[in-house]
Amino acid sequence: MKKRLWATGAVLGVLTTWAALPPAAGAAPHPGGLPSPHRHALPLGPAGLPETRTTTTLQPGVTLTRIVRGNVQDPALHWTVEVSIPGGGTSPDPDAPPTALKDRASADELTAELRRDGFEARAEEVRTPGTADYRGGTLGWRVRIGTFDSQAAATAERTRLRAAGHTGSALYTGWDGETTDRGPWHVDVLTIDPRTFRGTLGASYGPDLEGRETTSALSASATATAAVNAGFFVLDPKAGAPGDPAGVGVYDGRLLSEPVAGRPGLVVHDNGRRTEIARLTWRGRITDRGSSLPLDGINRVPGLIRNCGGAGDTPTSLPLHDVTCTDPDELVTFTPEYGARTPGGEGVEAVLDAHERVVELRSPRGGTIPPGGSSVQATGERVADLTALAQVGDRLSVSTTLLDARGRRISPSPRTDIVNGGPELVRDGRIHVTPATDGMVHPDDPSWYYGWVHKRNPRTLAGVDAAGRTVLVTADGRGTGSLGLSIGESAEVAKSLGLRDAVNLDGGGSTTMVAEGAVLNSPSDAAGERPVGDALLILPHRHGS
Repeated sequence: MKKRLWATGAVLGVLTTWAALPPAAGAAPHPGGLPSPHRHALPLGPAGLPETRTTTTLQPGVTLTRIVRGNVQDPALHWTVEVSIPGGGTSPDPDAPPTALKDRASADELTAELRRDGFEARAEEVRTPGTADYRGGTLGWRVRIGTFDSQAAATAERTRLRAAGHTGSALYTGWDGETTDRGPWHVDVLTIDPRTFRGTLGASYGPDLEGRETTSALSASATATAAVNAGFFVLDPKAGAPGDPAGVGVYDGRLLSEPVAGRPGLVVHDNGRRTEIARLTWRGRITDRGSSLPLDGINRVPGLIRNCGGAGDTPTSLPLHDVTCTDPDELVTFTPEYGARTPGGEGVEAVLDAHERVVELRSPRGGTIPPGGSSVQATGERVADLTALAQVGDRLSVSTTLLDARGRRISPSPRTDIVNGGPELVRDGRIHVTPATDGMVHPDDPSWYYGWVHKRNPRTLAGVDAAGRTVLVTADGRGTGSLGLSIGESAEVAKSLGLRDAVNLDGGGSTTMVAEGAVLNSPSDAAGERPVGDALLILPHRHGS
């Protein structure tokens, strides 16, 4: 498949391959926007590592650059077993569940116990660099066992560890994020140049919001030239409807999923002719006979708020990534894009026809929506509010408004799409990483930051360069053949590619890039390519479009 892709690409455009040199001290950006690949190697590992780049034109205005950096195998890297640390008798919280990081006393206590049981255990301090809104420093202490040449050997030691009553995981030290690591890294870059691009760049969620599809399936259904996965989404049914965007989602100008309390979104204007990163909020109301009520959400299961960020949410009204906040008293509106049926459960649902007339008040809630219609679901204390406001036959106006960080109204055109992301990586050409603002710092759980932000993982990034070109980037990870990127390294890579503004999109097992029907990267899930909530699609120019 990849051979066919490259052969096709060579016909469509110019195929060039070169070895990139390390950046010269004080090298100036290339005047065309993206830095010259001969002068700006990726800022990964020591200077002087081998790096190759292959660039193909996929369609007018769209290029794909494949970058391989570093050694095939770094002899300094190895496999080890990382042990989950219980609270321990010396811990401030002895009843805390086992985690990757704890205080030094707990780590030392476990290390001594493991050594008594015959394991080559060691305690290691984990320090993390600061960011624009997080001071960094010592995250905690981890406990590891042994140094192994293969994953199989580390897995065997993990089995022995479990037999001794402990838990842990086999991992590769190249995923730790040390600046001395020599790779390798595999990075793919799609660049859309509005000066020559005549196609369409936009977001697709598939047949409905509540379902998940693979990036390659979304690409194939639209006959896209290329695609990458996009925003964060609900994965676990306990957190809502799988596939539902966990943050802002605007498709063809329609706000179909509310923002998470000012977190950033990638805004694609005019079908890809202009792109920006904006922090977004929203407000919504339902109105009848001069009275109104505030909305809590759009197209999501009431009471479950993935990534938090809503007023009255528990445990926080601030963003908190990968956490599902709750609120028993909510008003949530639904559009036909949500799915075949709205969520069922206790409460009441006002069903509206295409003229915003209430045609049914159903309880329990859940069911179909009339063509062109909508509904509003109420739970908890909001049930009485809704039933007092709306009666069958009434006209119930539902309004939702997207706002920028200053509270100013945004009116997307039908040629605008927005997908959610976070944290920011680059702002105005400078590194600007915002994990605390965007909920990636969990104050009571440093192990979460350690795994998600500090360590290397597969990543998907997006942004815009000084020439106005939209750039979509994927980096493979969680393997020995490609180490992945930490969030800090993601920002450095985005800046080195010339991005003026950049944001992190969903990554990990979701990271996928597709071009001309082929999955280019190596998705990290054991099951293969992961179904996602939405994807960014590059479509060819079609006559009359």
